[in-house]
Amino acid sequence: MKEKKLLDLSTISEEELLNLKICELPLKIEGTWLQSCVGELYQELERKGIKFKPPCYLADEWLTPDGEPVIGIPFFLAHPTLMKLEKKMMLDVEGGTKGWCMKLLRHESGHAINYAYRLYRRRKWQKIFGKFSKAYLDTYRFRPYSKSFVRHLEDYYAQYHPDEDFAETFAVWLTPDSNWRETYKGWKALEKLNYVEELIEEIKENPPLVRRGRKYWHINSLRVTLKNYYKKKRLYYAEYFPDFHDVNLKKIFTEKSLPSQEGLSAKDLIKKYRKQILSNVSEWTGEKKYVIADLLDTIEKRCKSLNLNIVESESSALLKFSTYITTLIMNYRYTGRFQKIK
Repeated sequence: MKEKKLLDLSTISEEELLNLKICELPLKIEGTWLQSCVGELYQELERKGIKFKPPCYLADEWLTPDGEPVIGIPFFLAHPTLMKLEKKMMLDVEGGTKGWCMKLLRHESGHAINYAYRLYRRRKWQKIFGKFSKAYLDTYRFRPYSKSFVRHLEDYYAQYHPDEDFAETFAVWLTPDSNWRETYKGWKALEKLNYVEELIEEIKENPPLVRRGRKYWHINSLRVTLKNYYKKKRLYYAEYFPDFHDVNLKKIFTEKSLPSQEGLSAKDLIKKYRKQILSNVSEWTGEKKYVIADLLDTIEKRCKSLNLNIVESESSALLKFSTYITTLIMNYRYTGRFQKIK
């Protein structure tokens, strides 16, 4: 294996790239677009009077290790070739634009400052945000119309856990020109934002209680190959890929082109019985209709893309399809995911 400094990722094939271990990648934050993002974060903290600047390092994902005042940035953001590979493998690059990256850095800095000053131990912090010791679940169920939480990252992430609630609130407070007092006027979340300002005013000039943090999942310690990294990652996020439902939909419907007089297409079946499916599944599973409606929208679009058709009677196809939707929703009810993680 060549030394890291001699390895040019832009000149090797995808196959060679995938066979590299993450620890073999010649990556660093310095000299990349990430350096300017981190610098901008530090300037934002400085403008708020915050002396502590969380150290940043390259890790396998966006994270601030529990209790550690450091920020991990995904390694693939440190090289354009790896960003292209991430896009191909995962369909998106988390934090791949300047604006998105800054939103995530502000969020993670909220965690880092929380840990650096052990703010989560304060009684008032716990009264406002909840118990820090609350268990993290693999998934969470959110209330999209709640005004008790700020809205910074997607999927109403502030509702995941008290620690995430604080980090999201801090990120909104830190964001330049966010005009949070006006944006959240009349919201219960405004109490949280005011508390963050009160807290920072108290501790901003103080040295952190936790001065150094351990950099977990640093790329230098990751001996997994990119091939296996993406194999595991794609399995975990399988339900976010367009083809997630394909195998089961093809068991219910067919890809064969049929004369129009032989019946409805799969897409038309879903449209025709949408209200009935929505009402029945909601009643018998107890799930909110907007969750089921979003799922039906996704599957209807996929049926259209695959040009799926009915091969039996409408009633039989409707029964099988309704059963499939009910199974997905029950998985979601108990796990927060449509698929079961083995």
